[in-house]
Formats: sequence, C-alpha cells, structure tokens
Amino acid sequence: MSQTMVHNASRAPERNILEALGRRSLVLVGMMGAGKSSVGRKLATRLVLPFVDADTEIESAAGMSIPEIFEVRGEPEFRSGEARVIARLLEAGPQVLATGGGAYMNPDTRDLIGQKGVSIWLKADFDVLIKRIRRRTDRPLLRTADPEATLKRLIAERYPVYTLADLTIESRDVSHEVIVDEIIEALAAHFSAAEGRPA
Repeated sequence: MSQTMVHNASRAPERNILEALGRRSLVLVGMMGAGKSSVGRKLATRLVLPFVDADTEIESAAGMSIPEIFEVRGEPEFRSGEARVIARLLEAGPQVLATGGGAYMNPDTRDLIGQKGVSIWLKADFDVLIKRIRRRTDRPLLRTADPEATLKRLIAERYPVYTLADLTIESRDVSHEVIVDEIIEALAAHFSAAEGRPA
C-alpha cells in the first residue's frame, strides 16, 4: 500500500464525519471546567474546521467580560444575549462550537442545536471539575460563599438535561488528544448508525 493510500485510509473517519456533517456544527456542551474550549480547539484542528467559543463571541458582542455582564446586567440578560449569539453562530456551520455551561439549559437553544448541529456532552465528575475550576477566578456562578455546594447544585440541575445531547464523552484527566480520538470514534459510529451502515 502506498504512503498516500495509508494517509487517506487514516483520514477516512475525519472525511466521513465532515461529509455526514454537511453544514451543521459540532456543538460541545457541559459544565464549566469540562474542557469544551481546549478540547474543542484540538477537535477543530483535527477536522480542519473553524473553532468558535460562544463565550468569547458574547463578550465581543457585549463589549464587556462575562463576569461584568453578570454584574452590570444580571444573569437573565446574559442568558438572553447568549441565546441570540448562539442562534447566530449556528447559521455559520460547519464549525466546532463550544458553548457556556448554561446555554444548553435553554429549550430554544437546545432545539436549534438539534436542528443545526450535533451535540457532544463533555461529562466530567465533580472532583475533576472542582480541581480545574479552583484555578480560575472568572466563573460568576461560583462567586458564592460555598462554591463546592453551588457546583453540586448546578450538576444536579444540569446533568439530566445534558443527557439529551447526541453523544456523551467522559472528560477526565487524560490528554486532550485521547478525548479527541474518542469524539472522532463516537461521531463515526453516530453517523454510521444514522445511515444504517456498520461503523
């Protein structure tokens, strides 16, 4: 087998995923600290797709940081703006789109993601999340007297909704490349099943 054929064979899952995806986006959902942005960038590189971070786009649209939006305008206005920005971004697929932790809780946003994307829940255990989040100071929802209790409450509220995502991938303390490999494998199986053929 020639080197070109070997290369093409090794690229087959990515090529098949892109063909099946069409104009849709791959949308990463999950809690803060689950790795949506860092894994999303590597997934986008692997598939040669643009990477877009919804939170960054929200900050650009508002002209202020997310903590500032929460402080100045409140969470309801942030959520409203978040829904508008994600709806706009979903028109621009194919891409890898990382969403904020609360975005998928909005039923309208969830429906739009279902129509215009394939959702991937990066599921992380509490211990993994709290370890990662402790390194950051830009999480408005965790600026409470008891961040651990707040995180547990958010997990209890959100995880039943996250289970509605098309795919679930365990986010844990392994290299991002391992997680991306698992996402590629899951996407290939997902699209194969949708087409009624073996992966």
